This record gives sequence, C-alpha cells and structure tokens, in this order.
Amino acid sequence: MMSMSSLDSAKVQSDPLRKRWISACARTDCRQLETLADGLEIDPASFDVIRSAENGLVMVRARAGGTGRKFNAGEMTVTRCSVRSAAGHVGHGYVAGRDRTHAELAARLDAHFQAMNEEQVAPIVTELETRIAEKAHSRQQKSAPTRVEFFTMVRGEDE
Repeated sequence: MMSMSSLDSAKVQSDPLRKRWISACARTDCRQLETLADGLEIDPASFDVIRSAENGLVMVRARAGGTGRKFNAGEMTVTRCSVRSAAGHVGHGYVAGRDRTHAELAARLDAHFQAMNEEQVAPIVTELETRIAEKAHSRQQKSAPTRVEFFTMVRGEDE
C-alpha cells in the first residue's frame, strides 16, 4: 500500500514542470546553478548521496533525414547523481559530459524544487530556460556569417 508521501512523490514524478527543471538544470552552466543554489540557501550538507556522481556512456539515436529509420549515431559521455534531501525528496541529476559537480548540483536542485510550490519554482525554471535560449541564439548569431548555401545548377546535358 502506498503511503501519503509516496502518492505525493508519484504526483511530482509525473509533473511536466519537473521535466522542465531537470532539463534546465542539465543545460545551464554550473556556475549559474551554484549562484542559484546559494540564492535559495541550499545547504549541501543537508543531502545524503544515494548514488555518487559517476561518468558513463549513452547511445545517441537519430533518424535518417529526421523522419526516416532510426540508427545509432554514436556514444555520448554523461554524468549522473542521485541525492535525498532531509525532507525525504529524491533528486536526480543527469548532465552531458564529465562534470560531477554539475550533476550533483542538478540533483540537489531537483530535490529542493520538489519541496517548493509550483508558483515558486515556475519563474525560476522560466528564467533558466530564457538564459539557455539566449545563449543558443547568441551562438547561432555568431556562426551565421560562416554558413554556406549549396545549390545545384542544371547544365542541360540530359536533353
């Protein structure tokens, strides 16, 4: 039989906002997450490490032409970590690359956000997503001048 805390935890697990904050924490720069954690007064000592940060590989799958058959594009290094807060919330952090500090910080933020109200978390997540979008836009603008357009001219030899 599920206890009340298990039911609450199950509700949080299926929450689309949680998916957004886990994604945002994974894609946000570690220094920005440290600043956020300091602002939220998150004490690292108040968390028990369930699974210490560890590096591993995941297979990246893709589709030919974006819609065709799936194929294995290659492997990617990821780091994962799981922690339990003093309140009993379990947080998970998965980040691209080998940054163990980033993964542990993302896991702590996940556990901390679960204890907060949606009205408190939503603006924080939106701000993180905005910064991610701005960074992507800046990167795109920086590389735009180097873009090369290819086209084919018909020479008329097939007539």
